[in-house]
Amino acid sequence: MTRIIAGGARGIRLAVPARRTRPTSDRVRESLFAGIEAAGVLDDARVLDLYAGSGALGLEALSRGAASVDLVELSRPAAAIARDNIGRVERSLGRTGLGRVHTVAADAYLRGSVDSFDVVFLDPPYELGESDLATTLALLAPRLADDGLVVVERSRHSPEPGWPPGLELARERAYGDTVIWQAH
Repeated sequence: MTRIIAGGARGIRLAVPARRTRPTSDRVRESLFAGIEAAGVLDDARVLDLYAGSGALGLEALSRGAASVDLVELSRPAAAIARDNIGRVERSLGRTGLGRVHTVAADAYLRGSVDSFDVVFLDPPYELGESDLATTLALLAPRLADDGLVVVERSRHSPEPGWPPGLELARERAYGDTVIWQAH
């Protein structure tokens, strides 16, 4: 189990898929969201969480003031858990219809989407290759709102992502075995 750290749903426990996911630690999420909130991009934001797993990153954003969250997760069992977690957070916030789960591959979702997003989280499986990540980021760039923020979480052994035209690195932070890159 993991939990929502702050905001209107603070303390709500989230279920985590049993296999093939790496939930972002509380310490990393706390630091990550401190920076995002300082940038002032979270209030009323439209959030996209690609490779969502349990949805913890997107749901933390929702708890902290985002207007909506779309969770994209290919694994059906993980998507079912993310859907249940949305319900937990929405009940805590006393509102419904804030989150949606899309059980599809990240690239397929981006190819079919016409929506734009203010904040996008990408926490892909570590085994996802750098060229595959670059493709996903290239598909994402046109979906990012003006002044939008992209957050990529990877192993510290991974190189910096290949940013497509329209995205440039703003911040890089390492937390133990995890590296977070923020681009806009």
